[in-house]
Amino acid sequence: MGMIDPATPEVRRFAQRLLAEEATLGSASGGNRPVVLRVCEKLRRPLMTLAGSAGFNSLLFRALTLAQKQAPILREVQVGADGLLKGLDAIDRDPHNHLAEAEALLLAEKIGLLFIFIGQALTLRLTNEIWPNASFVIEDGREKEA
Repeated sequence: MGMIDPATPEVRRFAQRLLAEEATLGSASGGNRPVVLRVCEKLRRPLMTLAGSAGFNSLLFRALTLAQKQAPILREVQVGADGLLKGLDAIDRDPHNHLAEAEALLLAEKIGLLFIFIGQALTLRLTNEIWPNASFVIEDGREKEA
């Protein structure tokens, strides 16, 4: 029996809201790097304080591994020793290759793992401090089967 995917549909929608919120902030500040990199970097600071660099890196590596199984376009992406994602900039942003969906999946896997390891309340407090307009909503109060 395989491991259950922590990125539920609600977590995936939340990840997409965070990416949209960061895209808006980035366009205002002229950021041209991939949005998912900016989101991961903004989460990196508080999470390294909580888990240390080794803990943060292993969490990001696990999220990337889970996402790569579902989105092979991410196979060249790696987690650097500094805890930053390497190789995303090199992937062609052609809409046909579904990179945006792969990036949302990667972020959803990361958030899902954070819910497991540090808890939903603390994860949401961290994300709310960074992106106050992106709220996490569980549709009709219960998890649905994917």
